[in-house]
Amino acid sequence: MHPDPPGGATAVVTDLTSYPVKGCAGIPVTETLVTAAGLAHDRSFMVTGEDGVFRSQRRDPRLATIRPTIDAEGDRLTLRAPAFEALTVQVDVRGARRDVLMFGDPYKGIDQGRAAAEWLSDVLGAPSRLVRVPPEHDRVTGGWIPGRPGYADSGAVHLVSEATLALLNQRLADGDAALPMARFRPNIVVGGWTRPHQEDLVRRLRIGDTGLGYAKLAIRCAVTMVDQESGGKVGPEPIRTLATYRRTAGGGVAFGVKLSVVRTGKLAVGDEVVVESWGEPELQAP
Repeated sequence: MHPDPPGGATAVVTDLTSYPVKGCAGIPVTETLVTAAGLAHDRSFMVTGEDGVFRSQRRDPRLATIRPTIDAEGDRLTLRAPAFEALTVQVDVRGARRDVLMFGDPYKGIDQGRAAAEWLSDVLGAPSRLVRVPPEHDRVTGGWIPGRPGYADSGAVHLVSEATLALLNQRLADGDAALPMARFRPNIVVGGWTRPHQEDLVRRLRIGDTGLGYAKLAIRCAVTMVDQESGGKVGPEPIRTLATYRRTAGGGVAFGVKLSVVRTGKLAVGDEVVVESWGEPELQAP
């Protein structure tokens, strides 16, 4: 099944973003390597409390104001935040492992030291640590095609189409400002598809020489109600409007899809999105 008629517009990548530190701001890129864990360096670091429980914008929206950068090799991570001096961390991949918890599940992380912990604690106003995914990390997430992400919530790659966001903005209540794509923190944004939520139907696709497979719908949470520039909570949108037409059988609301990496490679802004197989929708078309 192909949901677009022959001769329809070619789908292309219009934006790529990697999020090196889970919950913090992303780094726009024009091209990137893709590993089994997703875009290069994506969610390879995580902020935790002293108890090892991960910090999220759900409770710590100021994470959004922290803007990391990382060198191509992943050896040096720099953290910046308004009113704070930048901190550069020499990434440790050999240090002692710490127990960490994400959504109640136990994992390991390599602590990145006292300086990073103090800097994050000052910015967030709560005792914090910075950990990195260890090389032996072997987490498997479920779905139609299982994946092996780092510290990403539930899938290695998050994809949203421009048409999907356009429909949401059309449906927002009168007087509500259009929402930017950054609210949804996707790795890949696709332009050219004419039908909203067409990404729901993708099962296998190729971008550049990278192969991706459908894992699951992306179920949205309170992070979408955080302004990604200011780090302030500004809800109830988009959850209120999405609940009127994107409610799943499990009670959540879906927007975009989570994908697994089935073939590592490279991809770039401007690459054509070649869908190799399509599936049936899990939700009725809006």
